Amino acid sequence: MLFVYKTMNNSVNIEKLKREHIEGVAQIENVCFSEPWSTGAFESEINNENAFFYIASVDNIIAGYMGFHTVLDEGYAANIAVLPEYRRQGIASALMQNAVNICKSVPLSFLSLEVRISNGAAIALYERFGFKIVGERKNFYSSPKENAYIMTLYFDR
Repeated sequence: MLFVYKTMNNSVNIEKLKREHIEGVAQIENVCFSEPWSTGAFESEINNENAFFYIASVDNIIAGYMGFHTVLDEGYAANIAVLPEYRRQGIASALMQNAVNICKSVPLSFLSLEVRISNGAAIALYERFGFKIVGERKNFYSSPKENAYIMTLYFDR
């Protein structure tokens, strides 16, 4: 199923991760993260019934992706990433809105994630969606070593 979100600058197409998207998503991982996931890790998520991974494309270019896992009625975001040249165009917001819509339809009690405490842009995005800081994980990230905030969005059920 394809979802289309209108942003300030363009239309963002959101669709479920497929095999043909793996290379593009792996490129995003390599650009955005110091410890990227392997292509095999993404391939395994395609058949994982508890995984919800979606790509965002603009003009047929994979510009970003987001994935989360479910455990019973709980959601845990794995990653959200947008290529630098596509940032500040509403793509991360479209991916997050898609995830929130899915969480509500499943339905889940909450969606939780970790974010570097220095990542002000991501924290601001999550706060716009109603996420709250509920804790901190010491030395959660390496390369460079940094603490993470645990942020959670609770859903009314």
